[in-house]
This record gives sequence, C-alpha cells and structure tokens, in this order.
Amino acid sequence: MRIKDTLNVGKTAFPMRGNLPKKEPEWQQEWDDQQIYQRRQALNKDLPTFILHDGPPYANGNIHMGHALNKVTKDIIIRSKSMLGYRAPYVPGWDTHGLPIEQELTKQGIKRKEMSTVDYRKLCYDYAMNEVEKQKKDFKRLGVSGDWEHPYLTLLPKYEAEEIKVFAKMVDRGLIYRGKKPVYWSPSSESTLAEAEVEYKDIKSPSLYVAFPVRDGKGLIDNDAYFVIWTTTPWTLPANEAICVNPNFDYSLLQVNDKKYVVASERIDYLAQVFGWENWQVLKTFKGREMEYMVAKHPFYDRDSLLILGNHVTLDDGTGLVHTAPGLGNDDFNVGQKYGLEVLSPVDDHGYLTKEAPGFDGLFYEDANKKVTATLTDKGLMMKLDFFVHSYPHDWRTKKPVIFRSTPQWFASIDPIREDILEQINEVKFKPAWGKTRLYNMIRDRGDWVISRQRVWGVPMPIFYAEDGTPIMTQETILHVADLFAQYGSNIWFEKSAKELLPEGFSHPGSPHGQFTKETDILDVWFDSGSSHQYTLRTRDDLSFPSDMYLEGSDQYRGWFNSSLITSVAVNGVAPYRQILSQGFILDGKGHKMSKSLGNVIVPGDIERQFGAEIIRLWVSSVDTSSDVPVSVETFKQVSETYRKIRNTLRFMLANTTDFDPQTNGVAFDDLRSVDQYLMVKLDQLTATVEKAYEDFDFPTVYKHVVSFLANDMSAFYLDFAKDVIYIDAPDSLSRRQMQTVMYSATVAIAKLLTPILPHTMEQVWQQLKESEDFVQLTFMPKVHNYPQAAEILQQWQSFMHFRDEVLKSLEQARDQKVIGKSLEAAVTIYPQAQLKQLLDSLNANVGQLLIVSQFKVSETKLASADEYDDVQVQVTAAPGQVCQRCWMTKEDVGQDADLPNLCVRCAQIIRNHYPEALSEGLEK
Repeated sequence: MRIKDTLNVGKTAFPMRGNLPKKEPEWQQEWDDQQIYQRRQALNKDLPTFILHDGPPYANGNIHMGHALNKVTKDIIIRSKSMLGYRAPYVPGWDTHGLPIEQELTKQGIKRKEMSTVDYRKLCYDYAMNEVEKQKKDFKRLGVSGDWEHPYLTLLPKYEAEEIKVFAKMVDRGLIYRGKKPVYWSPSSESTLAEAEVEYKDIKSPSLYVAFPVRDGKGLIDNDAYFVIWTTTPWTLPANEAICVNPNFDYSLLQVNDKKYVVASERIDYLAQVFGWENWQVLKTFKGREMEYMVAKHPFYDRDSLLILGNHVTLDDGTGLVHTAPGLGNDDFNVGQKYGLEVLSPVDDHGYLTKEAPGFDGLFYEDANKKVTATLTDKGLMMKLDFFVHSYPHDWRTKKPVIFRSTPQWFASIDPIREDILEQINEVKFKPAWGKTRLYNMIRDRGDWVISRQRVWGVPMPIFYAEDGTPIMTQETILHVADLFAQYGSNIWFEKSAKELLPEGFSHPGSPHGQFTKETDILDVWFDSGSSHQYTLRTRDDLSFPSDMYLEGSDQYRGWFNSSLITSVAVNGVAPYRQILSQGFILDGKGHKMSKSLGNVIVPGDIERQFGAEIIRLWVSSVDTSSDVPVSVETFKQVSETYRKIRNTLRFMLANTTDFDPQTNGVAFDDLRSVDQYLMVKLDQLTATVEKAYEDFDFPTVYKHVVSFLANDMSAFYLDFAKDVIYIDAPDSLSRRQMQTVMYSATVAIAKLLTPILPHTMEQVWQQLKESEDFVQLTFMPKVHNYPQAAEILQQWQSFMHFRDEVLKSLEQARDQKVIGKSLEAAVTIYPQAQLKQLLDSLNANVGQLLIVSQFKVSETKLASADEYDDVQVQVTAAPGQVCQRCWMTKEDVGQDADLPNLCVRCAQIIRNHYPEALSEGLEK
C-alpha cells in the first residue's frame, strides 16, 4: 500500500478551468429549458415587491460596453433582490421609433419620398424588430435574466394606445398647445430637437462687430451716429428686427475721429483695444431705458431696426447692444413678443436661407456667413471680423450643429406643473446624490417641451384640423384614435383618411362641408419612451406603479428620467420612480471616449469570446459607476485573474468536502474549535456586509469583501493550515469534520452571495454541493446568525493574527538567512508577554499547526537570541529530527513505531487505527 493512498486528498468534478466562452451558452440554454426566471417569480410571488423599470435602449446595432454595464448592473440588482426576499420581475424594453432607424434605411438605399408612407413605415418596423432580436441575443448572452419573451416595445399597438392616452390627459389639463417660436432645429435631421437631444461641442465661429446707422435718436443721440452690435452668427442678420439694450446699464455716445458710436459704458476700454482706438471722447452718457423706441437702419435692407429693452442683455462680452432676430433665437423671441415684432425665420428645413432673406436666398446658413460679412464690408459697416472657438449646440445623433429656427410646432407646457414636478423630485432618492440637484435644476430652468417632430417613423400626433384650420383635440377624438391604435397599430393613421379616423358621425362647426385633415407630425420619441410607465407599469399584472427604481446612464437626466417625470406628474400627479441610480460613461483605458474612428472600442462579444461573460459581470461589480468608468482589454485580464483565484479557492473547498454530508457529518457551532468558530464568525460578518451592500446597490463592496475573505481569511490562513487536518487526520475524525463544516458552509454561502454576479460559475459550484434546491438561482441569501460570542471570538483571533504576522516575519527572515527552506522545516520558540501567553492558552489550539511549522514551544524564560517584538520574542531554528513521509513535518518521534519507520507517531497511530492493511501489506512511499 502506498502512503498517498492513506491521505484524504480531495477530488472533485468541478474543473479547474471554467471554459466559460463555450460552457456559458449551454448553461443559459438549460436555464431557459428549466424556466428558471419563471420559477423564481413563482417562488417569490407573495413577497414584497421591488420593481426596476428598464429604460429602453434604442433598437439599432449590436450592444456596446455601455449597454453591458447597464444591463449587468440591473441583472445584479434583480437577482440580489430576488434572493433577498423580494418579488422582483424584470421586463426589458426597447425604444423602436425615431430618426436613427430612418437614417439606417437611407444608408441602405431606401428612398423615403419615392414610396408610400405606409410601405416605408413597414420597412422601419421590420428593421426595428430585427435589431430588437439582435440586441436581445446580446443581452441574454451576458446572462441577464428576465421576461425576454414579453418585452415592452414602443411600437406595440397597445403601447402606442397608452401613449396616446397620456397625450389625451395632457390635452385635458390644457398642457398641449401649438405655437411658433424658436426651437432647436437640426438641418442634418430635418427636424426639431428637444433640449435632451442637444449636446455641446466646440466649434470655430466668426466674431463680428457691426455698425447700425442711427435713423431716429429721439433727440438724445445724433442721427449721424452708429449703434454697435456684436454677433457670432452673421447669417441671422437678414432676420434682424431690433437692437436690445439693458434698461439699467449706462451707455455712452463716443466720438472716435470723425465717427460717433453708441456702446455700453463699461465696455469702452475693452472695445478700444478690439478696434484699436487710440483717441476717443465720451460725448454723453445715458441709461439704456432712455434708448427705448429709438430707431436704427438695418445694415443692408431698407427697413428699420427698433431699439428695445431686455434684461437678458449682459456685459460679459460684446458691446451691451444685442442684435435681435425674434425668429432665430429664444431670448430674441421672448423680448420681441413684448414689442409685437414679426417672427421672421428665413431658413428652410435643410438649413438654407429663403426668399425672405433677399440676396442670400439659396445659401446654406454657414455659407451665408461669408456673403453677409462681404456685404457689410462693402457698405462700410463692418467694424471688426475675427474668429473664436466656443461651445455650441449639436444634434446628439448626427453630431452636426443645430440652429434656432421658428416653425409652427406643438408644445407641452411646463409652467403649470413645474412646481409639482419639483416637489416630486424632492421625494425621490438619488444615487449618486448630486443627481437630485442636476435634475431639479434642469426642470427648474427648462422651457416648454417641443413634442412634435417632422418625421414619419413614430407615433402620429392624434390631431385633426377643421376646414377653417381649427385644431381638433377633444377627449372623444383622441381616445377614439387610441382605441384604433390599440386594435390596428398606428399605421392606420396613414392608411385611412381623417374622416375615417374620426368617430362615426363626428361634426365640427369649423367644417361645414364635413371635411377634415390630419396632423402629419409625429410625437417626439422622448414622449414615446417617457410614456413607458403607463403601458409597462400600469397595464402589466406582474408590475406595479410607481417603480422602485430607474437606472440608466447620467445622460438620461436630460432624457428618459426627465421626460418620464414630466409625463407621469402630468397624468398621475407623482414621479414614476422612487429612486434614480445613474451611471457614468465607459471610457478607454486612457480615459478617452470610445469611438470607432479612434479604434478604441471594446465590444462585449469579443470579451465573451476571449474570457466569458462572467468576466464582464465580475468587472461590472468591481467598478464605481457613479462616475465615468475606464476599461481596456488589460482590465479584463486582471479581472480574469481575480476570477481564477475565486474559482480555485472554491474548487479546493469542493474537493475537500466530497466525502462530507452536511446532514450527518456537520458539526454544530458550539462544538467547533475556536479557530473554526472564528472562520464561521468571519463568514457571518461577510454575509451581513454583502447583503447590506446589495441592499445599498454597492457592488464594489460585495466584490472587495468576498475576494478578501476568500484570499485572506480562507486561502492565506484557514485553508493553508487545513491541509494538515483535511489530508492527514482520519477521514471521520472530529477535527476533520469540524474543518469540513466550515469549508462546506463557506462554499454554500459564497455560492449564494456571488450568484447575482457570477450565476454561471455559482451554478457549476452548486451542482457539486449536497443542497436540496436544484439551482442556486432558486435559493435565498444565507441567514445571518449573529453568533452571541462573536465579538469575543473576533477580538481573540484578531490578536492572534497580529502575533501570526510577527512569526511569519521571523520565518521569512530565517528563510532569507538560509536557516530554513519551507516553513515546515522550522522550529519556533517564543517568549510571550503575559497577555499574549494568556491569549494562546485560551485558544486551546495547536499553534504550531496554525503557523504551519513542525515544532512550536513557549519558553518560560527570556530568549538569548531572538527577534524582538512589542509583545513577544520569536526564535526560528531548523527543526531537529526527521521528515515524516506522510505529513511532511520534521519530528523527533519519526520511526518510534518499528512497523512504520518513516512516519511520526501521529501518522503511525492513524495508519494503525484506520489502515490496518498497510501493516500487513507494507507501506511504500
């Protein structure tokens, strides 16, 4: 018989390598076949509810790392909530309307204007559904669990109907109106944009100072003087109708050589530098309010420009006199309304100037800048042309500049409900906390919401027009349209005439001949997704309103968080969420934004093929997502190494509990040795910490504490010295069963604690355990025991661990000095102070075994030669005796048993008692 046959070297079917890229899809298929999600919902059906309402990603293209971060975070939350005792269904959704899909069809060569709207919309529908399936596959590959067979889609007929009902309620409250005022207009998208669809990027713009001749100075300003304005948009000058001054500022009439100019008094010194004035004289000074209703000549048209007053005029830059074009600027419009100015907007859908700008019509607005400056130069009214770089609004989809342009649009009025919305924000929890201030300020400062879009792929605005042009928006007509959409989908709007879409027998005084037309604009896609709470939370039996959480990227403060809040307060009076959790953006390893052009994009599919989805999931749990998150392939390599350590530690515990049955071999806490109790208390602490972290959505704490427990408490300490018990002691010995109790308990607990993060691996672990549940995903989190003597045990063993660190330091020094090689070659003698000696005595432990040394002694007298520490002397020498061929300790009692000459007394006794055949057969190395 060979010595190794007498050792309890564990074996397990749990492989060292996960082979995740290959195995994960197989496990996921099994979960689908076994209906794990549905069984989890049934198991928790009577428990308190936690609803995370999924923000709909746009159905366009394969998922990126931002998607992965978002969806895995949600999955960790849903899984942890389910295991913590909540009914936590997850219904994924998609945003399926809007411009990007139209743009994709254009790239494919589809010509929208050469086919019927209905046929074109069907192509959009098919494209969107194909993208939904593509992304669904990507999300499921990440191991995200949910009701994937019944997602919510903004193109579903019943969804569209609920959205129309939201519109109806807002109409009923008087919040919807039609107006003509400047809005963000994207020439590249040929549509209006909401504030949420605008992002700011630096561009180079002209900086232009223009002299407007005075036509009527009201006796205060000479008629041979000039009002000086500053603009960065020369192309808007054809629409100039006024010059605005601040009523409270001081203005001066200056004599500069043979010219007279009017500017704000505080800007004179600055402007003198800009224009190179060496000598000037202030002729008179007056308040801005005295300039009201003066008249200037337009610089190149034969029309007047009125002097008006406005508090939006500042002295931060420019001249203190502001060129005003009510049709092309928001402040301009507002102040122009007070003076009854015309809303002139001489620019078309594509960004080209119209015949309302004579001499410039047909020019793209950016190209018109050059001709305007040339015209001003010819007329001698250009005072200075320069260029500067500044932040300017861009279309966040096309990445091209936008303009302000007045067109007839439909608006949702914010003012009547603004205070209600702000009050609701105060009731919502935010993580991170700064999100509250951000959303509050956005709502406080935002203007009315432009909800109409000049596109075709979306939900039609349910508005009819009488023969006299009167808009028809009654509850009867709108809700009738909602019913039609629910039954047939919104394509019916384009398939039927206005008459056919109206309730039977409908009449209106504005249509004496019974003729009607219908609105051609669609609703803003943010109105689509912003209505998701009505369809998803209110009409599904498995969900409830309001949701407990919305979780998206921080850009959604201006997007989905914002639009959902407005619509919900408008129709329900409350916010649609109790908490908002926002995440930063994914950056590359150098902190740069990922983009295909830079070649720094990391695709989740590539990481899955190289490492497995578990590595993405573990990475998600490890990072602080409250700010932007850098990531690189090297990051995943590092996370993969952490995963390997987790896996190998669990594998060791599985291998060494294969012959352990928790029902028959388990040892009660009170019957464990002190060191075993210490690990059980540490495990209990870990469980409490991790479960609180899950409740707080603090996943880096879960990651850090679990990894630390496995690496430090288990691998570097308990499992290290455990080999001398688990391998060496008799199979059914109490000491071995005590340690197996700890290992098995830790494995079960870790499997449960890590399931929300690593469900694939933990299911693989679970199959090797002897638990009653088929799947760890169908279990609940471990119970926290709060052992009564926990504090005392922890204090004792924390003191011991301090002592252990001192001994390990001395062992390392002895190794460096070639006194010993491995620690099992060492004999350690200590001279402790009274408190440490008392501690070691109270532990009633085999201290040498805990330190993994062959011999350990406590000296009664001070040592002549030893390492000095605060509370102990430590002496390390080479252990005398021979090496036992079974336990590999150096012992002086090796060979005392004549029949087993290569073994120490301890090992010989185990062989005699448990392997008697070895005595008759002989024991070989």
